Amino acid sequence: MKESEKIWFDGKFVPWQDAKIHVLSHVVHYGSSVFEGLRCYNTAKGPAVFCLDQHLTRLYDSAKIYRMDIPYSRAELRDAILETIRVNRLKSCYIRPVAFRGYKEIGVNPKTCPVNVAIAVIEWGAYLGSEAIENGVDVCVSSWRRVAPGTIPSMAKAGGNYLSSQLMVLEALEDGYREGISLDIFGYLSEGSGENLFIIKNGIIYTPLTAQSILPGITRECAITIARDFGYEVREQPLLREFLYIADEIFFTGTAAEITPIRSVDKIKIGSGTRGPITERIQAKFFAITSGKTEDKYNWLTFV
Repeated sequence: MKESEKIWFDGKFVPWQDAKIHVLSHVVHYGSSVFEGLRCYNTAKGPAVFCLDQHLTRLYDSAKIYRMDIPYSRAELRDAILETIRVNRLKSCYIRPVAFRGYKEIGVNPKTCPVNVAIAVIEWGAYLGSEAIENGVDVCVSSWRRVAPGTIPSMAKAGGNYLSSQLMVLEALEDGYREGISLDIFGYLSEGSGENLFIIKNGIIYTPLTAQSILPGITRECAITIARDFGYEVREQPLLREFLYIADEIFFTGTAAEITPIRSVDKIKIGSGTRGPITERIQAKFFAITSGKTEDKYNWLTFV
């Protein structure tokens, strides 16, 4: 990780190395954090944050689900994110705002622990590798299932939710894959460790339902919007594992992954074994907007 100069921590800018918490903070022991991942792109008109307000909405929704009162207003955090980019003099970066239960008591009950908030920005390229955007990645179906409804709230982007994601990634990497795809508790397709999933068959685009233990992705919604504007039919429905193997194209979406093609699943080649034409078209539109080369008619960009 390439360190930046300053981190916004509870309303103040502190040097990167000084942004520390106590080892007995509630979040360390119980995963009690909610967070977001955003990207700032260096567009033709200057640095701009992608879907800033949508990410802030999800951050506060996640906090509400976990009954966590963030001690700053949306407007304050919005301004803080933009100011953190300016202070670090970055034109493009990954942005990580996080709210977490801090230090007070060691028990599971979080109510006595303060809620701390931090915002970090770092220079970061393609999450799954620069070559993956064009050539695609090799993935597997993970042996680890997503949590069942009524156990851990999958609609919240919370730190503890990513324990299963870590197991998925570790398993995939050890078996020679770049990423894993999980099934839900009923055996239907869910998502990647940190990405949403899209499958294309006979010109129709399919994606799992929100009810199938997926995080409601911001980039997922953007990809659906772009696809429908192009005239493609997008179906959100339960999908069987074997549908992956007979797909014409598959791609991941996510803030980190952006739009990344999948070229094989469980060593079975998908389509031509490289980025497919529909994926490429959606991807090209996405990057044209984030680079500022085409009109942002969706108002997805907030200029720094």
